[in-house]
Amino acid sequence: MDQHTAPVSIADIRAAAERLKGHARVTPLLNSPFLDEIAGRRVWVKAECLQHTGSFKFRGAWSALTALPEEVRARGILAYSSGNHAQGIARAATLLGVPSVIVMPSDAPAVKRANTASLGGEVVLYDRGGESREEIGAALAAERGLTLVRPYDEPMVIAGQASVGLEIAAQAAEARDRAGSRATRGPRGRSATRS
Repeated sequence: MDQHTAPVSIADIRAAAERLKGHARVTPLLNSPFLDEIAGRRVWVKAECLQHTGSFKFRGAWSALTALPEEVRARGILAYSSGNHAQGIARAATLLGVPSVIVMPSDAPAVKRANTASLGGEVVLYDRGGESREEIGAALAAERGLTLVRPYDEPMVIAGQASVGLEIAAQAAEARDRAGSRATRGPRGRSATRS
């Protein structure tokens, strides 16, 4: 089994969460009475739009890059993406002080291309109709000694992105405990039971 088909374990996810501490934002778990009413039950939303680069993809990028041996990471990172993975890799690489080269389709949204560059990524454009990002990436990796970090089938990317599940579980338990605590108190925080 190669590294791209290896299963991701809960130990991998916990290790990724440890590497992310102090680097990824702990985003809020929110609910809305309006959504609750529409769904007919409580709905929780994890606000990963508040994460670095605006998505959970930073978690996967940071996890994957920090799992690499330092000497491998120092040579530089290669990724291909139309946007969110590109931005996550560019930001994580910049924070770690290593170069990143991102192969992006020329028809990717201009804002995604610009954001990736502004986050420190070297953007290499290709025509998705006539060129292969994998071939372009392989040539760049061979020429520059870059390490490819795949956008979705990379175990350490998956582990980092899955760390959001650990946060959700912890935050949901806290919300449940707070709700239970409020149910046992009356108005103004006084105990609802009297002796």
